[in-house]
Amino acid sequence: MLTRRHLRIKTMQALYAYFKQDNADIAFYEKELFKSLDKIYDLYITILALYADIHHTAHLVIEENKNKLLPGPDDLDPNLKFIQNSLLKGISESTELKKEIHNRKISWQNDLDLVRKLFSEIRQSELYKTYMATPGSSVKEEKEFLITLTGEYLAEHELLNHLFEERNIHWTDDMYVAFTMVMRTFEAYTGEFKLLPLYKDPEDDKKFAATIFRQTILHNDEFEKLIDAKTKNWELERIAAMDVLLMKMALTEFLNVSNVPVKVSLNEYIDISKEYSTPNSRTFINGVLDKIIVDLRNENRIQKTGRGLLES
Repeated sequence: MLTRRHLRIKTMQALYAYFKQDNADIAFYEKELFKSLDKIYDLYITILALYADIHHTAHLVIEENKNKLLPGPDDLDPNLKFIQNSLLKGISESTELKKEIHNRKISWQNDLDLVRKLFSEIRQSELYKTYMATPGSSVKEEKEFLITLTGEYLAEHELLNHLFEERNIHWTDDMYVAFTMVMRTFEAYTGEFKLLPLYKDPEDDKKFAATIFRQTILHNDEFEKLIDAKTKNWELERIAAMDVLLMKMALTEFLNVSNVPVKVSLNEYIDISKEYSTPNSRTFINGVLDKIIVDLRNENRIQKTGRGLLES
């Protein structure tokens, strides 16, 4: 499921797109924000659907080998450990997953060559060979095998990642989140396969993203003045656009999100700047916001509620 960090990043991307347009429509870009969040779930379901098709391919390969003109002993009496993996079977048989695949119109039908290629490569890997050679099986071993396969193989597979990028340009940034969700789904498996929800708390998480999106836009001019006042040696136009946006979002959280401590918000946006802005952004954003926080507190404008938040 999505963390607050994921929500901040997707909201940042939606705001960046909004501010790049003249006379942009807030409602339209807010709708696009939530569509982009739902697309992460599309990718999550797509990866799980891939596992179901790999499992199906494993069955087909076993049958094909049995029907060879001159089948060998391993063809006639194959090792069934992979296809009998209870987690893989749970994925393949899940009515919940099948419903999501149908509703979201997800299919690997046009890429079955890639599915077969992936299974062939998996069979040649040391991970697979070691797993298949180990006698017996347990739920712990089954899910650890698939978690490792996901993190060390599928998530790093160049051709697969390229395919995802072709299907949806936004999935370039979403792959890490989706693969992490898949691995967490596997970690939670205890004998019954269940999908993770997209949101931990749909109402609260959507409100959080919508508040940051709308309030950053509505208070844009005010926030620019606050930032400008603390960057007198800089022209606002010369500061990296992403730095300015991240500071505006942080100010929105300080002033409009009452249940997140100021320090948490500050650290989150500093962290995001490491990945999405310049090498010097971390120090710059921290310095500017620290000064603004002092003023906002002196003016009693930061109002946090909830246990442990009154002095945050």
